[in-house]
Amino acid sequence: MNKSDLIDAIADSAGISKACAGDALNGALSAIKDALKNNESVTLVGFGTFRVGKRAARAGRNPRTGEVIEIKEVKVPKFTAGKALKDAVN
Repeated sequence: MNKSDLIDAIADSAGISKACAGDALNGALSAIKDALKNNESVTLVGFGTFRVGKRAARAGRNPRTGEVIEIKEVKVPKFTAGKALKDAVN
């Protein structure tokens, strides 16, 4: 399923136009993105939790030259599925 398929499903489920469903989806994704930028977590009960994790600095290797390089610490988005979502999948 891609974004346009998701918009179609939202529109059908809620009985609204595809334009309104697209705006709603874009608004929800934007709110999640803004919360993660502010280092906050977003919990959707029954679905899961979006949070910011850290990937520690480490030594890497340039595959072309074999030279050792230092990879900086970075923040990465993480998702943990909720119980209801896990049960729905299984």
